[in-house]
Amino acid sequence: MQAEFVTFEGLDGSGKSTHMRRATEWLQAAGVAPQVTREPGGTAIGRAIRDVFLDPRWGEVDGRVETLLIFASRRQLLAEVIEPALERGQHVLCDRFTDSTLVYQGAGRGVDREVILQVDKLATGGRRPDRTLLFDLPPELAQSRGQSLKRASRPRGIDRLDSENLEFYRRVREAYLELAREESDRFILIDSSGEIADTERQVRAALADLVPESP
Repeated sequence: MQAEFVTFEGLDGSGKSTHMRRATEWLQAAGVAPQVTREPGGTAIGRAIRDVFLDPRWGEVDGRVETLLIFASRRQLLAEVIEPALERGQHVLCDRFTDSTLVYQGAGRGVDREVILQVDKLATGGRRPDRTLLFDLPPELAQSRGQSLKRASRPRGIDRLDSENLEFYRRVREAYLELAREESDRFILIDSSGEIADTERQVRAALADLVPESP
């Protein structure tokens, strides 16, 4: 099977990062060793950009500034991690990619879609994942998870995006669903509003063909 580039997308609080970790453990136990990475981050430069991008000390940041920061991280990640892994024949699991920019900086911040696509063309050549798992849940639930006491207790605390208002969460969720409608052959919708076990079953079903059949 040809190596696939698989992304995990969704609102902050949707559980995508948790389930990417669980999926990685499941795949490894089944004999598959994916390259696992995230956006922004995944490289030394990307981690430095992530620290700037999410730090609540900066308050409100212009959407185009966010877009440029994210794509700088993304370009390095693609060149340093994603493309080399795919060339080795290794599946890649990535927490966020360009879809996140289209919905967070596009629908969320109001950056024009064409501007984002122009920067995307420069940074990634328009690279798209082979499949995308979209973790969907009501924005009210996502916000309550994203601003929970558990998140507040993390070393960084609640970051700039976690702390956004409900209307922002709603705009982002609707934009995600619109992307899924536009590219229904790439997106797999995961209902993450229920119990963790229910969501995990959906994820395993969505990735089942990555596990080689036993002889």
